[in-house]
Amino acid sequence: MLHPIFEEASNVIKEEYPNANQVVFARVDCDQHSDIAQRYRISKYPTLKLFRNGMMMKREYRGQRSVKALADYIRQQKSDPIQELHDLAEITTPDRSKRNIIGYFEQKDSENYRVFERVANILHDDCAFLAAFGVVSKPERYSGDNIVYKPPGHSAPDMVYLGSMTNFDGTYNWIQDKCVPLVREITFENGEELTEEGLPFLILFHMKEDTESLEIFQNEVARQLISEKGTINFLHADCDKFRHPLLHIQKTPADCPVIAIDSFRHMYVFGDFRDVLIPGKLKQFVFDLHSGKLHREFHHGPDPTDTAPGEEVQDVASSPPESSFQKLAPSEYRYTLLRDRDEL
Repeated sequence: MLHPIFEEASNVIKEEYPNANQVVFARVDCDQHSDIAQRYRISKYPTLKLFRNGMMMKREYRGQRSVKALADYIRQQKSDPIQELHDLAEITTPDRSKRNIIGYFEQKDSENYRVFERVANILHDDCAFLAAFGVVSKPERYSGDNIVYKPPGHSAPDMVYLGSMTNFDGTYNWIQDKCVPLVREITFENGEELTEEGLPFLILFHMKEDTESLEIFQNEVARQLISEKGTINFLHADCDKFRHPLLHIQKTPADCPVIAIDSFRHMYVFGDFRDVLIPGKLKQFVFDLHSGKLHREFHHGPDPTDTAPGEEVQDVASSPPESSFQKLAPSEYRYTLLRDRDEL
């Protein structure tokens, strides 16, 4: 069903970008080329992935399946992701709700800027990129070309990249670390994407204006759980927008802030939010998920090791709430889902 739309969109784009290899539309028969499907972790049909400079972008296309929508997406991807500064006074008024990456260059036609541009093309959805050149940038180039990260808010200090600006990998890794936060916000727009990563969620539910709880959670995740980055997704969610998952765990926005784990099978609630400040408490909560203790205790009550000496151990029959965020996963009404990797 998508193929004729995809092909027509490619013809529209080819007219706008006629030079060879400016934009390439391609399709893969995953039955015939299962090795390619496995390499790029294809779990559903159709999957539309974007590549830049040979690198697969993390975000795939999940928008409307129409010629116009696909063509608009490509046009947006081809637009310049970097805003040029014509006066350093503009630096004092960037949108501080965003993560800003600012490059100061002697000239645009330089290897330093070409690397910066490549990185901006990849990470423009996560950060705002700005650049100043020549006379405009000179006051900020006292030690040569440089890149500065301005974090959200007004209290956090700026950070300067100290690596080689012609080293793409070093520049990309540093900027990615600044642009993609350890604790990400989950929304209805990115829920499918986050769910498809396949990692359980550790979620802070908080009121939008409650930045203090979010900061505490971010600090404790960084302090206690940085080593768990590859095993669980650290997220925060707006209590008002995600009332339904809260109801699943018998909470309301009035109870926020609330911390919970969604394993995609069940949801588990952390104790009192202030307990997150107890050293190791949040880490133990995550370890109890991985060890199966959370699931086990929901069905059978506390482990024998957690009961006081002489206290009788009783089976407490209970069932943890089912996963709520699993409902944000790719839908069988929109995709052909490959539930078993062997189907490839």
